[in-house]
Amino acid sequence: MTKSIRLKNLVIGGGADITVQSMTNTRTEDVLATVAQIKRLERAGCDIVRMSVNTPLAADAVAAIKREVEVPLVADIHFDHLLALRAIENGIDKIRINPSNIGGEKALAEVASAAKDHGIPIRVGVNGGSLDKSSLDKYGYSAEALADSALKSVSLLEKCGFYDIVISAKCSEVAMNAKAYRILSKSTDYPLHIGVTEAGGGDLALAKSYIGIGSLLLDGIGDTIRVSVTGDPVQEVYAADTMLRALGKRKDFVEVISCPTCARTEINVEALSAEVRRATAHIRKKYTVAIMGCVVNGIGEGSHADIGIAGGREKSALIKHGKVIRTVSNDKILDELLREMKEAGID
Repeated sequence: MTKSIRLKNLVIGGGADITVQSMTNTRTEDVLATVAQIKRLERAGCDIVRMSVNTPLAADAVAAIKREVEVPLVADIHFDHLLALRAIENGIDKIRINPSNIGGEKALAEVASAAKDHGIPIRVGVNGGSLDKSSLDKYGYSAEALADSALKSVSLLEKCGFYDIVISAKCSEVAMNAKAYRILSKSTDYPLHIGVTEAGGGDLALAKSYIGIGSLLLDGIGDTIRVSVTGDPVQEVYAADTMLRALGKRKDFVEVISCPTCARTEINVEALSAEVRRATAHIRKKYTVAIMGCVVNGIGEGSHADIGIAGGREKSALIKHGKVIRTVSNDKILDELLREMKEAGID
């Protein structure tokens, strides 16, 4: 078991629930756009949000952004350690750095000291494109080089007397990526942030993440995860939640069950199911919603759900635990489902 690291109101490692992370792709200096995206990520169920802090204005925006959101925020820092110091002063909850490009041991010591004074953790983030030269010379481009580079970075922080560390060592090659994390899992007890970086977009990106992350989680490796998908970061959160649910790592969620549809179907089951999933993605309570296309089989098949709908031509049957409580207009189905859930304390 890994050691526990506290991040604001969360615990990473030590057997705590696996947390889901994503990263904004707005200009961090644009506070309104960044806050809006973070709130969308929160709504989708994201536990931790990382932002690029690549300019002094971005570092200064941290304070304003933090006032508007609840989720812990991580500053992603490259090359300029002064930006890390500025972000820390403005209240950032965590720093992500690659010690090999932060500006030398003196700069790293300053960041470690400031993080320690403010009680925030540091993620050592190594990836295939920024390996320690000595690790690369020794092992070539390999899982061993990834792990070795990360451990050398960790040792630099430990020399500074800093131990609130989370480690990541990612690349875009699934097998190499997984092997690096397996090496780290045997070599250190620091919490591991796992993911497959630069995975691309679409189905292939999801497949890489499901295999690369899921295989590690099945073996008990990984404390916090990010699914990397090009585009809207909210899709990363949905994918991560889906994976954790499929693996049985997250059970406190609204499960939407639905019929496969047939000629009797009277409502758009696919679209309605997707709308319910989006509207309830943030909820951390066990609850089941049934979306059934007709009243012929729908009432019986949805009887084990907490709430459900059985489609009719103009009006549909609203069901609770197998009993029809009323009919609702088909254009109001989503509103009525969500209202009933809210009244039951599911929101």
